[in-house]
Amino acid sequence: MKRNLIALFGLALSGCVVGPDYVSPAPNQPAQVPFSQAGAPGFSPAEPPADWWRLFNQPVVDRLVGEALAANTDLRVAAANLRQARAVLRETRANRLPSTDISASAGYARQPGGAEGESYDAGLDLGYQVDLFGRIARAIQAGRADVQATQATYDLTRVTVVAETIRAYADACAAGRQLAVANESLRVQEQTFDLTRRLEAGGRGTGLDTSRAAAQLEQVRSDIPNFEAGRKAALFRLAVLTGKPPADFPADVAACNTPPTVTSPIPVGDGAALLARRADVRAAERRLAAATARVGVATAELYPNITIGGSVGSTAGSVGDLFSNSGFRFSLGPLISWSFPNTSVARAHIAQAEASADAALAEFDGAWLAALRDTETALANYVAQGTRVETLRRARTQSQEAARIARLRYQQGAESFQIVLDAERSLAASEALLAQAQAQFSDATVTLFLALGGGWQQPVPAAG
Repeated sequence: MKRNLIALFGLALSGCVVGPDYVSPAPNQPAQVPFSQAGAPGFSPAEPPADWWRLFNQPVVDRLVGEALAANTDLRVAAANLRQARAVLRETRANRLPSTDISASAGYARQPGGAEGESYDAGLDLGYQVDLFGRIARAIQAGRADVQATQATYDLTRVTVVAETIRAYADACAAGRQLAVANESLRVQEQTFDLTRRLEAGGRGTGLDTSRAAAQLEQVRSDIPNFEAGRKAALFRLAVLTGKPPADFPADVAACNTPPTVTSPIPVGDGAALLARRADVRAAERRLAAATARVGVATAELYPNITIGGSVGSTAGSVGDLFSNSGFRFSLGPLISWSFPNTSVARAHIAQAEASADAALAEFDGAWLAALRDTETALANYVAQGTRVETLRRARTQSQEAARIARLRYQQGAESFQIVLDAERSLAASEALLAQAQAQFSDATVTLFLALGGGWQQPVPAAG
């Protein structure tokens, strides 16, 4: 009997691991080339830095990002989920260790035949689950991949929090810029309205000119509340992103009226580096690894499950006899369970696991395709928005000159007031379009960095 147990234990230690071995599909994806839009001016082939927000070269941006990383609630949730995943992995790994149960009981009973008396029992049970076909090993592989996928999800949350913090700051500054433009247009329109009243009073203007100027003045004034509301909304969003109540937004940001821009060429890298850098792609790849390992867990159900157990203890009719030789007992032996020949349930579990792995592979393919699409789109949009800003700057300059000439000629009686109104309306529209385009360009910059996927390469929270 002893020799049989030793042989069984040796067989257990030399067991095999069933199921497919995972091989990452990432290196074989057709994404190992430069981006098609990366050759445009304003880009460089270097890899984006981990702290890409420092390319804005604004201390206030660095400060806000630091506050968000320290206190953002979404990031705290992601960190807690990561600690939970690590704890689940520790639980799975514990299945490799022997289990122990200590028991003790005391009672008074009447036995058949009329005998009555006390009974006492104390014992220690040991059990070791033999991982003969790798069920526990595959479960640990799956758990480890789950932790890595959760880590990637944490990284994605970190990237998103950084991007949204900068976006909220940029939106607040852009609304401040639009508000400044509207106030300047209001100032100019007030001067024009004052001029028409004075000319009408002097007999050189008409009531129609004054009414038109007053109407345009009120139209310009009507835009200001919208810009003020937009700035407050961005400030409230920024405060919450940094873990503060909405009313506790930073005062220096409330005074900002210049959206952040990157003046140096933006490093974008290539497709291969993108797949390694994008946290959502890494999360999808790790979920695929976990699903593949669970095929092995299901496959192990086709084979016997062996547990080697032992028990030692004592049973006696009094407490004093528990420690005597007469009450001592022990047992040692294997427990084998095997659902055979009916393996329908196990094979159904294998089919489910294989289907989950196929779905995870499709999700991974979708993730890297979406990553390339997002990046190419963001590159093209960044170029387009930058070009639009430069074009509108030239248009604004021409509108300023046209409005200046129209006012001078009107004051000299060489033009009608309608020409002045048209020129000032065109200037106000040019200024508003330029401010809007600058806001969209800042947003396109943040979207590009978000698509490039950097910003997670920082120390992660310690295991709980």
